[in-house]
Amino acid sequence: MTSAAFLRTIPAAVLLPEFSAAFDTTLPRAAVPDLALGLEGIELHFGGIRALKDVSLDLRAGEIRAVIGPNGAGKSSLVNVISGLYRPDRGRIVLNGRAFAHVPSQRLPQLGVARTFQNLALFPGLTVAQNIASGWVFRRRFGLLAHLAGLPAARRETRSVDDRVDQVAAFLGLSSHLDRPVATLPYGLQKQVELARALVAEPRLLLLDEPMAGLTATEKAEMTGHIRAVRESLGLAVILIEHDIGVVMDLSDRVAVLDHGSKIADGTPAEVRRDPDVIRAYLGAEAA
Repeated sequence: MTSAAFLRTIPAAVLLPEFSAAFDTTLPRAAVPDLALGLEGIELHFGGIRALKDVSLDLRAGEIRAVIGPNGAGKSSLVNVISGLYRPDRGRIVLNGRAFAHVPSQRLPQLGVARTFQNLALFPGLTVAQNIASGWVFRRRFGLLAHLAGLPAARRETRSVDDRVDQVAAFLGLSSHLDRPVATLPYGLQKQVELARALVAEPRLLLLDEPMAGLTATEKAEMTGHIRAVRESLGLAVILIEHDIGVVMDLSDRVAVLDHGSKIADGTPAEVRRDPDVIRAYLGAEAA
């Protein structure tokens, strides 16, 4: 079964709900030409615990923007708010010049947003090609009935998915693995498949949740090269959630630091590295 044929087996009702629902919580338009993402006054509570406290953040087009902090700082909560898994209690999210109170996660690919996960979310029983193709699910224009009816446009979309899978696999050096079950790949390659699945949806904004977690030094160097290429060759804006401070300082244009749900520092890697609070809390006094 080709990757596109695999997509045809998924019911249309699952694949493409009415897109207009994404705008149910739309706020007034906020146009900033080079703004890929804006977070304004985001607050998130779990019962009596405030996970995010008045967090504001902006990401420019073509920028790599890191968010760092210890466990419990709010990094995962922040990326889950951006990716629509959590609905913030206050604040707004600006995408494509339009402000939202919340955008459901299944609508985000159509707004040009894709993400990877800290813990791999691949389908172990499927091939590499099928896993990559699954990233196109919520970008589909035609559902199962259109494909069963053999509509020419639906057939063209099917062919284009396979072409896109081949292109992304070549970009990340995965072409020789496309027909292998993804579960047979080393962990480092599975991380690259996760990245490929995000890229196949042709995003403009990429959310990377700890892409270096579990990788060897060699695999980290390879992943770092891929992330650079994503920005330099594809022009994507990137939000990078990462514990490896060396990778963060090497890759990022700007770094935001969270502590107990609040943003305590924001600036270039050099500025953040010199910040006394960051040195004390996250980098260690020896980094001063």
